[in-house]
Amino acid sequence: MVQVIPTHAKQVWDAWNIRGMVLLSLSIQTILIIFAPLRKRTPNRFLVMVLWLSYLLADWSANFAIGLIAKNQGKDAKPEDPPQDQKLMALWAPFLLLHLGGPDAITAYSLEDNSLWHRHFLGLGLQAIAGAYVVIQSLPNTLSVIITLLFIAGTSKYLERTIALYLASSDKFRGSILKLPESGSDETNRSDKEEDSKPRSETYVQDFARQQRPLTLEKPGRDLTHLDILQFGFWFFNNFKSLMVNNIFSSEQRDESRVFFSKLKDEEALRILEVELGFIYEGLYTKVSVLHSWVGGVIRTVALASLLSAFFIFHFRPKKSHEFHGADIVITYTLFLVGIALDFISIVMVLPSDWTFAVFSRLNEDDADSGSRIDHQLNWFLGLKKLQWKTQNCCKGRVVHEVLNTPFLIQRWAGSMKLFNFIAYSVKADIERIHDVKGRTRRRVLKAILYPFIYAINIFKTMCGSIAILNHALHQYIRDVINQWSRKILVAHYAIVIVDFWFMIPHFLAFIGNFITSSLGINDLMEEIIMIRSVHSEPLTKELWKFIFTELQDRVKRPDKERRKTKAGRKGWVSGNTELDMADPERLMRYLADVDYDRSLMLWHIATELCYRKDKSNKENCNGREFSKILSDYMMYLLIMQPKLMSEVAGIGKIRFRDTLAEAERFFKRRHIENSRNVKKASKEILSVKIEIHPRDVKGNQSKSLLFEARALAKELNKMDDRGEKKWRVVSQVWMELLFHAACNCDATARMEQLSKGGELLNFVWLAIAHLGLGDQLSSSASETNLDVR
Repeated sequence: MVQVIPTHAKQVWDAWNIRGMVLLSLSIQTILIIFAPLRKRTPNRFLVMVLWLSYLLADWSANFAIGLIAKNQGKDAKPEDPPQDQKLMALWAPFLLLHLGGPDAITAYSLEDNSLWHRHFLGLGLQAIAGAYVVIQSLPNTLSVIITLLFIAGTSKYLERTIALYLASSDKFRGSILKLPESGSDETNRSDKEEDSKPRSETYVQDFARQQRPLTLEKPGRDLTHLDILQFGFWFFNNFKSLMVNNIFSSEQRDESRVFFSKLKDEEALRILEVELGFIYEGLYTKVSVLHSWVGGVIRTVALASLLSAFFIFHFRPKKSHEFHGADIVITYTLFLVGIALDFISIVMVLPSDWTFAVFSRLNEDDADSGSRIDHQLNWFLGLKKLQWKTQNCCKGRVVHEVLNTPFLIQRWAGSMKLFNFIAYSVKADIERIHDVKGRTRRRVLKAILYPFIYAINIFKTMCGSIAILNHALHQYIRDVINQWSRKILVAHYAIVIVDFWFMIPHFLAFIGNFITSSLGINDLMEEIIMIRSVHSEPLTKELWKFIFTELQDRVKRPDKERRKTKAGRKGWVSGNTELDMADPERLMRYLADVDYDRSLMLWHIATELCYRKDKSNKENCNGREFSKILSDYMMYLLIMQPKLMSEVAGIGKIRFRDTLAEAERFFKRRHIENSRNVKKASKEILSVKIEIHPRDVKGNQSKSLLFEARALAKELNKMDDRGEKKWRVVSQVWMELLFHAACNCDATARMEQLSKGGELLNFVWLAIAHLGLGDQLSSSASETNLDVR
């Protein structure tokens, strides 16, 4: 028998559904406006998941609530309800349009959202029609003036978001950098009166009247101030937008940028690149480009004025308690007050932003230019957001490094590098940190808090392992007993089948689990979840950035130098800038020449770890050893955990990784160290293997496993010298080449998406290479390579 729900109860249920969905939509907007600005500072997966769910649910909850309100308007009011209660619910529909407009700090979750601006524009029209339909259903309505004002505010906010998505789309970026075609010489196209007009170069930044482009870009003859850093970063952002969509720029721009960056100090360059990447993020993922235009100013003024006017009209309306339900009045006040508060919070967050300071200041053309009156105040405020470094002792106190330690709330990016080590992962070793900014005491306290949970998990794992061993032993024992009976009792043969079936149930369940994960295509996801445990962060050190940037500056000057060169023509990935300092270069060329990028990266990663563990106690050349170790683990992390960033050069990197891991696990099992959690011991065991024939000669070039080939490379590196100075110079040069090649060949879309996940060192290296005009030299993968022997 079907139970029929009374009409009155169903109407009550629908009314509370509407209230719940409206409050849910408001809560999601609050979450987005609070947490969205944090995503450019951290790659925290929990934050990413919260923002992703909130972004997806924001539009759904608002659309669903509008549908419920429209459905509710078509019903007859209940006799016990206040006379105007349904009319008040019609007022909530324009509020949901405000929510669909979204917060200023996040218009797009990913770059694909910008490309779908046509869909949002269509959604604007459809939602406006839906809101109008709700209002028409509620007529005659005594709240029509308030509804009209809110409808204007909601439509304006939704239009603001659509414009922001359009401006951030790749098609718009490509169109904004195209210049009108020029025919003939300048003398042909200019009249005598035009000779005294503004330079043509000023047309690059027509949208930013206050940020005028100087006749020539020159570094002042002094250290750059905080405001200088901001202004130069904004100038480069406006004039090099083509980099975001893989377009080229003029040779004049390239030469000008190259000269400027060649004169910069390493920290000045890092700060300019940091600011420029921040502007790129805001232009792609927020409304800031709209808010700082006259169109955005008009839209925001109209929206806020309409919202405030609607609130005051509603607040001063008499006898509200007689016309509306008490709960609905509370919800309406909540919508008004929270909506106004969120708008003011957005304004407060935009006013002190880098974009605001850059627009309302101007780039000084020379040292004599004193700038505007507020430059001193702006410079002081920007000084609060400068990079902050913390001194740490490394190599057992023998070396002092400065590590990036900017407070979280004023960071412009994460300021750290994710590291992944193959050998540590293969032996399930605990994470070893080179620089511990957070401090050992804090980590020990955290470990003490989590210790009961970790201990319980370990006990559970041990119990499962013991049960599996006991299950196998019991299975064998029962089979042996039944086999003895089978000689006398014929029925015992059937008992063996039953016993085998019973003990095969765990294996059957494991097979079903593997089949399900394979069918759903989530094997890679499950592996990634397991590997995350072996990933840790290392803060960027000033010395490492200086090492990278100085190498790039040297390469700008290098083509004009005459050097002794040993030609090694090949079709490998490595460019003509590689310089390997060794007595017999051909001994190492087999690991670079005619070797795929991902294969070479894995070879040098494992070899670097083997050499690092062997020389860790050595007091000599700590910097070169540490830089090589960090870059090695960082590049391995990108290859395995960030395949999108390495898609252009990764090849079959994951297949090589799995095959090498399988070979390593078999080797460690034979040596009985598979669960030793000791990287040094595992490295020593690998190096102790004696191989008469090179593994590549035995298995051929098609072999995917690289463990013992990397061991052979490590042996060759260890032969260079006793102190390791020459060895680590060679290894660091190779890692520079690997890093630069990956930065030049990274996909533009993946590169820009990484800015919304805390940023990567790879972004800084790519942008530095582009501004120094080295992209063509470093990305050429098929050119003849010169090997320098000094």
